[in-house]
Amino acid sequence: MVPRVDDPILDIRGLCKTYQGGLKALDGVDLAIRKGEIFALLGPNGAGKTTLIGAVCGLVRPSAGTMFAFGHDLERDWRAARRRIGLVPQEMATDMFEPVIRTVKYSRGLFGLAPDAARIEEILRSLSLWDKRDTQIRNLSGGMKRRVLIAKALAHEPELLFLDEPTAGVDVELRKDMWRQIGALRDKGVTVILTTHYIEEAQEMADRVGIIDKGRLLMVDEKAAMMARLGRTEAHITLAAPLAQMPAALAGYPVDLERDGGLLVYRGGDGTGKGRAEVAALTKALIMAGIDYVGIDIHESSLEDIFVQLIERREVAA
Repeated sequence: MVPRVDDPILDIRGLCKTYQGGLKALDGVDLAIRKGEIFALLGPNGAGKTTLIGAVCGLVRPSAGTMFAFGHDLERDWRAARRRIGLVPQEMATDMFEPVIRTVKYSRGLFGLAPDAARIEEILRSLSLWDKRDTQIRNLSGGMKRRVLIAKALAHEPELLFLDEPTAGVDVELRKDMWRQIGALRDKGVTVILTTHYIEEAQEMADRVGIIDKGRLLMVDEKAAMMARLGRTEAHITLAAPLAQMPAALAGYPVDLERDGGLLVYRGGDGTGKGRAEVAALTKALIMAGIDYVGIDIHESSLEDIFVQLIERREVAA
């Protein structure tokens, strides 16, 4: 099967995985990944993120569904596709007594590629590991070990790279440095799929976001479109004196009186800036009605707010 130019680099349809005992880790997942994008998969613990990655990378055998990568059926032609896929797992799975450079070279050889000292040096330098090339992995810091995992995954020059919680357990400074490294990979044409607990990571880097819970994809969309469609503005306006009832001048605004009439709360907008414009009009209406206020606090939805909202809705529905 030869893929068309507009075909997705990874096409998953109806993917299911049920473990012995009845646990349904994946429940009819449909997902298409575009070439050259950074796709972030968000979900709570046990949502199915790692199982999904494992299925694509040949570590988990699906119960049902189809997966095509680079036009290859991953069930029937797994080897042809797998050498073009890289995986950075959550846990170290390598000889801790091996020097860094030897374990990275070995990973390249596993995929049948000829030795390439210049390429290995380039990878190690890009990840600030060149000075540690002869150091045993066991003597590295947690952040450096995480970089070794990325170096191993890049050794065979994959076109599609999975990062399973790539910055878990590293400090904020190193996390941001690794964000830059991932962005640089995308700039070189590598398609990146990452799972993360750090929602600001997805908000910072991802082109598209998928939200998964209990094995089902709740939503997949462009990050900006998701923010625009589900984002909200909330403004808390502290009044100089409590109101007994809502003034007629505010009847057209999505506002409520709280704290015994001492707090006016606006909830509206659509994530495109409409909310801030309405809050500005609301404050003018207050002044025109002779209602004084002593403070205003405005909060616009983040990706984390949207994520929590969707998960909470699902829990209530269940």
